[in-house]
Amino acid sequence: MHFKPHRGLCWGCHFHYALYHPPRSSPPRKIASLRKVSSLYAACHAQDESIEGEVEGHPTETMSKRDAFTVLNEVDVGVRVGRSSHASLLDCIPNVGSLVDAREIHTRNLKKPCHFVGTPQNCQVDSYLAFSEGTINSLDDMPHRTLSNHKIVGLLQRKEYNKVLSWFMRIMRNCGDPHSIVIASALRACCGNNNYWFLGQQIHAKTIRYGFVRDSIVGNPLIDLYSKSGDVDSARSVFEDLMLKDSISWVAMLSCLSQNGLGGEALHLFREMLLYGIVLTPYVLSSVLSACTKTDLFEHGELIHAQVVKLGFSSETVVGNALVTLYSRCGSLVLAEQIFNEMRCRDRVTYNTLISGYAQNGKKETPFRIFELMQCAGFRPDSITIAALLTACSSIGDVQRGKQLHSYVLKAGLSSEYIIEGSILDLYVKCADIETAREFFNTTDRGNVVLWNVMLVAYGQMGDLGKSFDMFYQMQSEGMQPNQYTYPSILRTCTYVGDLELGEQIHTLTIKTGFELNVYVSSVLIDMYSKCRHFEMARNILERLDKKDVVSWTAMIAGYAQHDFCLEALRTFVEMQLHGIKADNIGLASAISSCAGIKAIKQGLQIHAQACLSGYATDISIGNSLINLYARCGRTKEAYSVFDSVKIKDEISWNGLISGFAQSGSWEEALKVFERMDKYGVRANMFTFGSALSASANMAEIKQGKQIHARIIKTGYDCEIEAGNALISLYAKCGLIEDAKTEFFIMPERNEISWNAMITGYSQHGHGHDALKLFEQMKQEKLRPNHVTYIGILAACSHIGLVDQGLDYFRSMKEEHCLLPRPDHYACIVDILGRSGQLVRAKEFIEEMPTAPDAMVWRTLLSACTVHKNLEIGEVAAKHLLELEPDDSASYVLLSNIYAVARKWDCRDEVRQLMKDKGVKKEPGRSWIEVKNKVHAFFVGDKLHEQADTIYKFLEDLNNRAAEIGYTQDKYYLLHDSEQDQKDHTAHTHSEKLAVAFGLMSLSPEIPLLVMKNLRVCSDCHNWMKFVSSLACRAIVLRDPYRFHHFDKGSCSCGDYW
Repeated sequence: MHFKPHRGLCWGCHFHYALYHPPRSSPPRKIASLRKVSSLYAACHAQDESIEGEVEGHPTETMSKRDAFTVLNEVDVGVRVGRSSHASLLDCIPNVGSLVDAREIHTRNLKKPCHFVGTPQNCQVDSYLAFSEGTINSLDDMPHRTLSNHKIVGLLQRKEYNKVLSWFMRIMRNCGDPHSIVIASALRACCGNNNYWFLGQQIHAKTIRYGFVRDSIVGNPLIDLYSKSGDVDSARSVFEDLMLKDSISWVAMLSCLSQNGLGGEALHLFREMLLYGIVLTPYVLSSVLSACTKTDLFEHGELIHAQVVKLGFSSETVVGNALVTLYSRCGSLVLAEQIFNEMRCRDRVTYNTLISGYAQNGKKETPFRIFELMQCAGFRPDSITIAALLTACSSIGDVQRGKQLHSYVLKAGLSSEYIIEGSILDLYVKCADIETAREFFNTTDRGNVVLWNVMLVAYGQMGDLGKSFDMFYQMQSEGMQPNQYTYPSILRTCTYVGDLELGEQIHTLTIKTGFELNVYVSSVLIDMYSKCRHFEMARNILERLDKKDVVSWTAMIAGYAQHDFCLEALRTFVEMQLHGIKADNIGLASAISSCAGIKAIKQGLQIHAQACLSGYATDISIGNSLINLYARCGRTKEAYSVFDSVKIKDEISWNGLISGFAQSGSWEEALKVFERMDKYGVRANMFTFGSALSASANMAEIKQGKQIHARIIKTGYDCEIEAGNALISLYAKCGLIEDAKTEFFIMPERNEISWNAMITGYSQHGHGHDALKLFEQMKQEKLRPNHVTYIGILAACSHIGLVDQGLDYFRSMKEEHCLLPRPDHYACIVDILGRSGQLVRAKEFIEEMPTAPDAMVWRTLLSACTVHKNLEIGEVAAKHLLELEPDDSASYVLLSNIYAVARKWDCRDEVRQLMKDKGVKKEPGRSWIEVKNKVHAFFVGDKLHEQADTIYKFLEDLNNRAAEIGYTQDKYYLLHDSEQDQKDHTAHTHSEKLAVAFGLMSLSPEIPLLVMKNLRVCSDCHNWMKFVSSLACRAIVLRDPYRFHHFDKGSCSCGDYW
């Protein structure tokens, strides 16, 4: 377009003139678009209609490079150009990407400086900042100070933190009196790079010197700086010193508290903010919601949500994102997606948040459905999106889809992103594709310590300590410095494989590098030492921590609970609460398990209530612990109630119920749950089979025990040591000692429990010499006896009357094996001496004990006094026993019996009256026998059985026949002569006689009789069974709480020494 400009007209008017008045000598110029020229004219006219300096805006449409130089040509011939028009010229330069063009405009600007001041110079700064660092030096001669401010802000916006700080130092050298904006920009650059933390402190000192300490422009980035470094106190100090706190100041302080885990203080600050009259903005509310999310204060977050709705901010994107994050984190994904669907304007953060929420909660297809919606909305996935999708693949083990994402990452050029590298490596590790993980690791940037840590975790999960340590050594040899997450990774591997020695070496490294007292590292150290039973060292580390968090306390509690130090675990739990630390789900579960271990039902109920108040009522780990607690304590109804309330039951839930019932004596319930578990299709593991076998053994359910044995073989667990141990106990407790012996000797491997089970089985069956022989063989196998071993050995000596040898074994516990005797061992020695009639010596042994004797010791002595009719020592034992256990019925019964044996009827009556006054009820004698797959139970004088009349007739005939060959009844020795005349003889028929009579009536001759009794067999019944075994030519096996009696051909395996 060639025309002669008119002086005094702006260049936009010349375009208008040329458009409608083209020169006659020339054809009209071909313009790409008439609309484009018109809009250019309109934009320029709007900018230049005021005097120069009044308009600061930008044109409605950015000029093209061609139009820009057309304008410059007009300027050269004298057309006046306003500062806004020149700014629009400069704005177009970064878009065309030409440094040469930018310099040309700059040069023309310098030629006509009168036309361009202020804003155009700032635009020139923006233009040069779009190019390399070297071009910045071209702007050094700009005269205005605001240009320096503009330059440093531009660099900050581009996140070029090094250049920001370099420019800040130049300003400090040249000016010496910086603007608050310059200092604020430098502080934000320090926030953007953790390596500049100390420089940020120095800049803080400068702010104090220049008097900016109370300026919110400087104070706000200072709060951010201290927040990111974890120095909450310094951030709070800066906040409190601000003269005028704007909404940004409050938001910065709220974020500081929430990021550092102080959600409660953040909410308190929010309430204080409301009292100060600060207007709530979407950014304030989003910060408060983030605080609730980061500190798991979800209920408070719901209250803030209500306030959001009330204020009408629900449609704000930043608030919606915070709400989606809140509900995704607390697991309310339905509500999170509902908020997502109601949002009018979504950004990439919205989609990423929901995708991450579904991914972290293990949803399979939903994250990819949201991803498709994201693509339809026109948002390209970024590194956070891909990382979330990779997390979803990791959580469900979908390695194939993960590999597709890996391919996409390579095509999109995102493979160098740290978050992507970590997510890809984590995918292969969690999908157990360690080989691919290592190959990918070798292609990544070795400068990322996170990747090294992931590989350490990978080898740790495999239990490969060698490769894990090699990776740790290679990491250091390549110059990578371990961080607070590196040491826990290798320490957990040491814990997993039980290599305490190597763990101690890593501990030494943490001391040298200053990480020992890091809360995260110290928690793993506590866990390692406590699981390796080095409680003193674990406790020492805990005590040395300045800031003990819930993880370090929980590691100590869990260590105690795992090794059955239940009292110590509960004391530590209480101590943690006294320090103001709120227990998490793991700590609560460990405390409940400790209550189950010592059957502390009252404390367990309190902790259950605490778990409900803390919001952990539905947590599966706590639910499983509660199931075991109530089952162990005999609370059948409560155990079933908690079990039914667990929505997703795992193997631990079923095993907790079965093992709890088995340990509390509710054996029938345990077997019912075992059958129910099978019907529900839940796969039993070795722990399940072990508990079911224990219940069968205690009930002498040999038939069901053999069925479980068959299932163990079918499922392939028969080669497990634990299976062999459980089977030895089953057959031994069911009276089949030969079958137990067979199981023991066919085991491919045996541990201490195997030997202990067989030694105990021999002892209970009266095979004392076999037990002692096996003990010597055990020592030859270089296996170290433990406390359980010695209980079996001492019981064997007691049952066969080896007094001196039993005392020798007792002394060898400490002298040869460094085992301190426990109350059970002292009770065994008292039993050895008492059975042999050495009651005075037994009493002296008790008096010389290094610790106070417990009820078991005195009860053993009192029982022996009853057998040997020693009233004097019996009364002493009874006195101590009643002081220790005033509510135990067995103590009163034994004392009553010893008075009856001594014919002191008045004293006997006083004891019985004392029982009535205290409400103590005697445990009734009970015996049971299995006949044709049904267990029949009998009580003393029982006439409730459907065949009671037939049983008593058969028993009477049996007694008469026994009397013919020499049996004499002795069942009235505990009754006064006058009582014998008044009582019905059948009313005192002991339960074991009824069970034997019923068994002889009902079972075929080739089947041996196995009778169980809950109390010790009396001398009359013991004598009677010897005669019956001879009369019926039947083997009779009787198991009482102390041992087995095998009656056959008129004799007993105990040799009448019991």
